[in-house]
Amino acid sequence: MLITVSGPAGVGKSTTATALADALEYDHVSGGDIFRSLADERGMSLLEFNQLAEEDDQIDRDLDRRLRELASDRDALVIESRLAGWMAGEHADLRVWLDAPSAIRAARIADREGKSVEQARSETQARAESEALRYREIYGIDIDDRSIYDLSINTARLEPSGIVETIVTFIESYSPDGDEGKAPIEGVTYDF
Repeated sequence: MLITVSGPAGVGKSTTATALADALEYDHVSGGDIFRSLADERGMSLLEFNQLAEEDDQIDRDLDRRLRELASDRDALVIESRLAGWMAGEHADLRVWLDAPSAIRAARIADREGKSVEQARSETQARAESEALRYREIYGIDIDDRSIYDLSINTARLEPSGIVETIVTFIESYSPDGDEGKAPIEGVTYDF
């Protein structure tokens, strides 16, 4: 099974994907880790690297090509990135979207990166706007379109273990091929 975990910065994508992969004994690939390492290699902050990516769409294309190749070549894998659900295409068996209010996401990022909440909020908003613009221009993707996701979870009030338990419970009942009448209804997002 190929599972994608997507969502904006600060929702717990990496934490969730890592714990989910561990729980399922799957491999885990993080698009964010790849993007951060590319920024570090160039001595740039994430915001600076996002701005560079606005001018050079090859940065996104290379990252996304790597994710698509992994999705087509592997099974028993959790792929996590902002566009993982889109990039995995027909190879994804389950697409999960994580979200949380912007104030909570900014507080998490501030804590993780040792900066003020206001700075985290400002940088996160700028980064989100940059990414949304690039995704629309490069791929014609509206990042706010949640119709491709099988499961959407608000992470604001759940501990990481609760998020993983929710996904595992969903997987146990989920049938992407429609076996036993459990197929997801097209266009419906399941919120817990």
